Amino acid sequence: MDAKTLRTKSASALTTELNDTFGKLKELRFKLSSNQLKNVREVRVLRRRIARIKTILAQMEEIEANKAE
Repeated sequence: MDAKTLRTKSASALTTELNDTFGKLKELRFKLSSNQLKNVREVRVLRRRIARIKTILAQMEEIEANKAE
């Protein structure tokens, strides 16, 4: 998912997406350690997706904080 589609989601939807992605990453790391993972690039892709989601959530919080002032 790219940042443009992630920005259209609400904070709660992003949080659930983040939790799901963490679960997938955990599974992939387990498969990687047991040499069952064919495409090791998937780990990198998920880590970047997690970083994007966290960045967008932080930006949303900053915007809300600025509105409160």
